[in-house]
Amino acid sequence: MRKPTSTAAALNISELRKSYPSPGEDLTVLDGVTLTLESGESLGITGPSGSGKSTLLHILGTLETPTSGRVELGGENPFEFPSRRLAEFRNRKIGFVFQDHHLLPQCTALENVLVPTLVADGVTAEKEAWARQLLERVGLSARLDHVPAELSGGEKQRVSIARALIHKPMLLLCDEPSGNLDSSNAATVRDLFLELHGELQNILVVVTHSLDLAAHFDRRVELRRGRIE
Repeated sequence: MRKPTSTAAALNISELRKSYPSPGEDLTVLDGVTLTLESGESLGITGPSGSGKSTLLHILGTLETPTSGRVELGGENPFEFPSRRLAEFRNRKIGFVFQDHHLLPQCTALENVLVPTLVADGVTAEKEAWARQLLERVGLSARLDHVPAELSGGEKQRVSIARALIHKPMLLLCDEPSGNLDSSNAATVRDLFLELHGELQNILVVVTHSLDLAAHFDRRVELRRGRIE
C-alpha cells in the first residue's frame, strides 16, 4: 500500500450522528463519529453487528442522510447539493463494492462494468477501453462476454470491483467485500482491490467482520454503539 500523496481528495467526517424515530426515544445509530482520511489512505472498520458500520458506509456513499454533522469529500459537502447534482457526485466520485455483487443478470461482464457510464457521459471509446483494461487486471479478459450466471462467485465480485472503479472515484467503499467467498477467493479479491487502490491512490474504506482483512489496511477503527473506540 502506498502512502498518501495529496490532500486534494481528503475525506473529512465531523461529529456525524444518525438517529431514527422510535417509540419513546429515538434510536441513535451513530453518535459523534469524527475521522479524516487523505488521498491514498485505506481504513478498515470493524465492530459487532448493530454497531453502525453499514449506516456509516451508507452515509459516506450519500445513500443515507446524516441527522447532524458534516461529511466533506474533496472539499465538497454532497448533502448540500440538490438531488440531481448529488446523484452525479455519487456516480462520478464514489465507487461501491458490496457483499452481494448486484450485477445485472442480463448484461455481460463488460456491460456491467460500463453501467455507471450510462448515467454520465455514456459509453465512450475511452471508457470501454478502460473497462476492458480493468477486467483484464482482475483476471477476466477471457470472460468479457459472459453473463453473471456463467461466472463463479469470485469472478462476480471481481466484476463488481472493476465496475466500482470505472470512473476512477475519489472514494471506494466496500461492505464485507469477501463475506460470501471462500478463503482462497477472499484473499484474491482482497489483493486485487488493495493493488488497484494503491495504483489509483483513492480513499479506501472497508467495513468487515474479518480482523485479518482489516489488518491489511493503513488504519483500523472499531465501532461500538455508534462510537469509534
